[in-house]
Amino acid sequence: MTTTLRPAAPLQREPDGTVRPRPYDICVNGRPAGSLSVGTAPGMGPTVGLLEGLTVQEADRGRGRATVALLAAEEVLRGWGCTLARCTVPADAGPALRLATALGWTEGGRNMVKTLPPAPPPLPAGVTARPMTEEEYARWETVSREAYAQEWAARGLPEEQARARSEASYRDNLPQGLATPGVSFGVVEADGAPAGHVWVSSGQAEPGVPGAYVFDVEVRPEFRGRGLGRALMLLAERTALGAGDGVIGLHVFADNAPARRLYDSLGYTTTRLHWSKPL
Repeated sequence: MTTTLRPAAPLQREPDGTVRPRPYDICVNGRPAGSLSVGTAPGMGPTVGLLEGLTVQEADRGRGRATVALLAAEEVLRGWGCTLARCTVPADAGPALRLATALGWTEGGRNMVKTLPPAPPPLPAGVTARPMTEEEYARWETVSREAYAQEWAARGLPEEQARARSEASYRDNLPQGLATPGVSFGVVEADGAPAGHVWVSSGQAEPGVPGAYVFDVEVRPEFRGRGLGRALMLLAERTALGAGDGVIGLHVFADNAPARRLYDSLGYTTTRLHWSKPL
C-alpha cells in the first residue's frame, strides 16, 4: 500500500514569506488515514518550519504511516525554503517521541509545571529577597535582550530571526517594563549583596493552564554553587502564591542539565517536549 501526504486546503503565504498552518491528509492508496498540519513557526521567519497535530487512525497505526508522513512533510518544508523544522510532543506520547528520535529529531527544550503547596516555602537561612529596582531592571533588559537572541541563534535560528524573536518577546511580555501588570522581578541577596534574580508573570503556567510562569532566573557567576538557584525558585513559588496562582510553569533548554536537575528536585513535571531537525 502507498502512503502519501495530500494537501487539504490552499497554501496561504504571508508577504514576509511565512506560511500559515496548512492541513494535510495522510492517505493510504487515496484513502484518508490521518492528518498533519504543516506551516512555518510563528515569530521565527520563513526558514523555520512547524509540524503540528500528527494523528493516524487507530486501524492504520503500527504500519509506518506516521514515518512516511513526517518524511514527506520535511520535503514540503524544504520546498518552501525552510532550513529547520520544529515540533512539540506531549511528554506522555511515547510512540511519537521514539519516532522523532528515530528520524533524527533532537530535543531542544521542554515545558515543566508544578502544583504549588498551599503555604509559601521559606527561603534558605541567610538569604533575603526584595523587588528589583528600576536601575537594575534597565541593566538587566539591555543584557537579556542580546543574550536571548544569541541563545536562539546558537540553536539554529537565523540571526535576524533570533533578534526579531527576542524583540517580540520583550515587546509582548514586558510592554510597560517593570510596571507591566502581573509581572514581578525579585532579587535575592546573600552576604548583603545581590546574588540573582527571577522574573515571574501571572497568566498561564502553560497554554490553557492558568497560573504563573517563570520567564527568567539567573544566579550571578560569583554566587553560583551555593544553592541560590533553589532559593530563587522558592522565591518564584512565593511570588506565584502571593498572586493567587496555584500552578507554576517554565521552559528549560535541553542542554541545561543543572537547571533540569534542580527543577526535578523541586517537583516539576515535564508536560511537553520541543524538538527540532535541520533540513
